[in-house]
Amino acid sequence: MRLWHENLIIKLPRQQLLGQHRECCALRGNGWGRKHATVDYVFGYSPYKFYLYHMKVMEEMKRRGYRNDPLWEDPYYRGNNCPAHNDESLGVKNEDEGYPEHDGKYLQECTENLHRKGIII
Repeated sequence: MRLWHENLIIKLPRQQLLGQHRECCALRGNGWGRKHATVDYVFGYSPYKFYLYHMKVMEEMKRRGYRNDPLWEDPYYRGNNCPAHNDESLGVKNEDEGYPEHDGKYLQECTENLHRKGIII
């Protein structure tokens, strides 16, 4: 599981974009807080920050004509099998968008990862 650098979302091929949406849904639901080497950093921030990232993915999906379940556009929603957030569990809503971990080095790492898959961006 990987969260692509935010600057790459608009450039991702279909498979990676839709896969990112599935991974975001899993993380927003029962996957929140479960250890995973490449995404653990998101758990140091509020779930609202992750919601903002997921919205970027869904906005790009819409731009390309893909549909997502509109329930995911609700920051409190966590899927059918997980209780919704409340104001306290969702976290601070005035967080800046973007993860500091998504820096130039991470962008290069993601670009190289895609390149190894035969995807040149």
